[in-house]
Amino acid sequence: MGAAAVLRDGNVLRWLGAYAASLIGDGIYFLALGWAAAQSAGPGEVGLVMAAGAVPRALLMLGGGVVADRFGPRLVVLSSDAVRCAVVLALAAIVALTSPGLWLLVVVALVFGLVDALFMPAVGALPPRIAEPGHLVRVQGLRSLAERVGHTAGPPAAGLAMGLGGPATAFAVAAALFAVSLALLLTVRISPLPGAAPDGRTGSRTRGSTRSAGRELRSGLAYIGRHGLIGPLVLSGALSQLGTSAPLTLGLILLAGERGWGAGGVGWVVGALGAGAAASALLLTLIPRFPRAGAWQNATLIAGSAGIGALALAPTLTSAVALALVTGLVCGICGGLAVALIQTATDPTYLGRVSSVMAFTAVGLAPLAYPVFGLAAELWGITPVFLAGGALSMAGAAVGTWAPAVRRAELTLT
Repeated sequence: MGAAAVLRDGNVLRWLGAYAASLIGDGIYFLALGWAAAQSAGPGEVGLVMAAGAVPRALLMLGGGVVADRFGPRLVVLSSDAVRCAVVLALAAIVALTSPGLWLLVVVALVFGLVDALFMPAVGALPPRIAEPGHLVRVQGLRSLAERVGHTAGPPAAGLAMGLGGPATAFAVAAALFAVSLALLLTVRISPLPGAAPDGRTGSRTRGSTRSAGRELRSGLAYIGRHGLIGPLVLSGALSQLGTSAPLTLGLILLAGERGWGAGGVGWVVGALGAGAAASALLLTLIPRFPRAGAWQNATLIAGSAGIGALALAPTLTSAVALALVTGLVCGICGGLAVALIQTATDPTYLGRVSSVMAFTAVGLAPLAYPVFGLAAELWGITPVFLAGGALSMAGAAVGTWAPAVRRAELTLT
């Protein structure tokens, strides 16, 4: 009954469509940016262009949560899509008419990174405002499914667009998808949470100084630190991201090279992880009840951490793909439950800042492990480093296991 109600909810479906369109647009933009840079520069300069957007995203992500709480996530998300649409459409026109210099591509990447730093915390704060509390687990499952669709569809769509008309066409398609996302978001109804203003904002626009923004950020971090459920879950997620992000990206490339699996082997393992995560997203959407959600979150994080570490022990590509499929399923359940538990427990005043910290650990903090992982693999071999990453992720599970509020946490499904 509950799953059917969510799937029939046009408001939720419009939001999911907007989110998926935005993600596909992101994927097309990113590949087209690298292709445009490669047409006039060497590998080093291309890497610089593609990495430029990560700098403002990492530095400003936490501040993006303050903006979402102060002005409301709906306004921030709408503004972000509008800016991305305008910037990428202008870039498409420039690329079609002339060969852009690297400096222009770097500027675009920096603007995109800045917009992402605002967009990601705001979009993370929207689900509790568009769905009833009892539907939040299912909405998070559908959001995870939309992410899988977006990440999967982006690269081939970019390749098709660039094959038809080069980077200019790809940028134009990305801009069109951002426009679709914007149009859908304009039709999404946002329900204010308790303590929030009718437009969804929870902070005060009158406190506009940098100093007050800093106080709001420190207040949000202190709130997370002292909360018995949110604090352990955020710390657990950060440790898990640090332990598993590098193995599932750089690590799989190194592992495939060492075992002779080739690029196709990497694709099979990554695809199996994605398929497992998509299946778990459907499971979270359709399951009628999920008792002892906190305990299940801990258990699936332990199992998922072990599975990621054990990928380096798989004797064949077939066994690695099978293990990746199961690991993706388990990790998807863990992630969906963790986000739903955090969002249902968060005071509306802090929802944007909590979302920004969660996003920061995933896209700002976790990439810092890449050079450490590469150096460690060079010194000690790929297998010990995979196992160490799994162990660090298990340390995150231990944080949740030792926290009474996490062990006893429940989610109400309707």
